[in-house]
Amino acid sequence: MDDADFARACGYTGDSPALLEAFEAIRRNGIAQARHDHFRRKAIIDALKQSEPLFLAAIGPALSADEAIEDATHVIAGWRNMPRWRQERRLPDLVRARQQRLVARFFRRYGHRLWALEPA
Repeated sequence: MDDADFARACGYTGDSPALLEAFEAIRRNGIAQARHDHFRRKAIIDALKQSEPLFLAAIGPALSADEAIEDATHVIAGWRNMPRWRQERRLPDLVRARQQRLVARFFRRYGHRLWALEPA
């Protein structure tokens, strides 16, 4: 995808070289940020793959992945219902809940496969 294709996909119909260059910078920055976030999440998952007790400690006080997902969903829903000024103060809670939900979903899906091999 070149500069003009991305700009058109975003709804820009002009041909200004400066704006096309700006759209390309936005696209490159978005790709770089997505890669960075992916590798950060992968590092967290890889660290918790070592054993089930590490995972359970990470999601505590929840006792299972399903319970951790439910708790994270409640935090996210509560955050969305807050006034803007309170959302800004509670942003770290939202980030933590989203990360916990992502980790819990991964281990709910694949944890039994990973840890079934552990005792062997």
